[in-house]
Amino acid sequence: MRSRRVLTAVDSHTEGMPTRVVTGGVGVIPGATMNDKRLHFMEHMDDIREFLMNEPRGHAAMSGSILQPPTRDDCDWGVVYIEVSGCLPMCGHGTIGTATVLVETGMVEVVEPVTTIRLDTPAGLVIARVAVTDGHADAVTIENVPSFVDRLDAVISVPGLGDVPYSLAFGGNYYAMVNLDDVGLPFDRARQQEILDAGLKIMDAINEQAAPQHPFITGLDHCHHVEFIAPGSDASHSRHAMAIHPGWFDRSPCGTGTSARMAELWARSELALDTDFVNESFIGSRFTGRLVAETDVAGVPAVIPTITGRAWVTGMGQYMLDPADPFPTGFVF
Repeated sequence: MRSRRVLTAVDSHTEGMPTRVVTGGVGVIPGATMNDKRLHFMEHMDDIREFLMNEPRGHAAMSGSILQPPTRDDCDWGVVYIEVSGCLPMCGHGTIGTATVLVETGMVEVVEPVTTIRLDTPAGLVIARVAVTDGHADAVTIENVPSFVDRLDAVISVPGLGDVPYSLAFGGNYYAMVNLDDVGLPFDRARQQEILDAGLKIMDAINEQAAPQHPFITGLDHCHHVEFIAPGSDASHSRHAMAIHPGWFDRSPCGTGTSARMAELWARSELALDTDFVNESFIGSRFTGRLVAETDVAGVPAVIPTITGRAWVTGMGQYMLDPADPFPTGFVF
């Protein structure tokens, strides 16, 4: 058995969405901050992401995280998030999965009933509070980075769809929120390809005509997520289909998307602080969110969201690359 690359990882899923937590084999990624590490990884080490996320080792909706030493003195671990679409500044389901793995593997000191893990992410400090019983991670509540609305009730001209109303909010990534009724589609997985096609067209239109620019996260200048809101959704219980570049759906309720959605509802004065908000995914799994404080980001009103969800370890592996493998970075099908 030959291999010129060996990476170790613990696989998990968060409410249906995978997180492959890379625990060894990458080394320390260069960079003074975690976002610097993300940018360096994207430019010089992206073959590792492709190797782990693409088929045949991954799949078309694969996601993961790479554990790193923190760049901040107030953090326990650093995290670089990877998925089939690239490297995210922040990933909510991935943070829940990562925190679960850290507890389940004993990579942090486990304290019952709550183990607190401070994570250095490319988007900033994220605090994970893991509910633990008999050493088992039962649920995770993450305190996310400040979330805010970029634009409310805007309209974008989309080829094939016409003028589409949308709002854009940041919850760790940028999310366009679109009512499914406004594109004439039902909340029905039998129509998922049509919903996905509409989402990709909307992303392209936003990025070509009115791309966002985060005030201080370098390299965050695009929208790769469209949160299609199902009819009947409100500020207590919302259902959605999350279309993601380059062409897949989030299986989880999406932690950063839930944060963005709560920021939008707060901006509309529909969701108050310290009020539960249930966000339901396309497969019916749920996160419970709350807004716990008001703040600002570069002068823009913002909120601090928390997200509670569950994750489960599904396996442990060593991912190897035979020198004769014709797909050293996998393939996209």
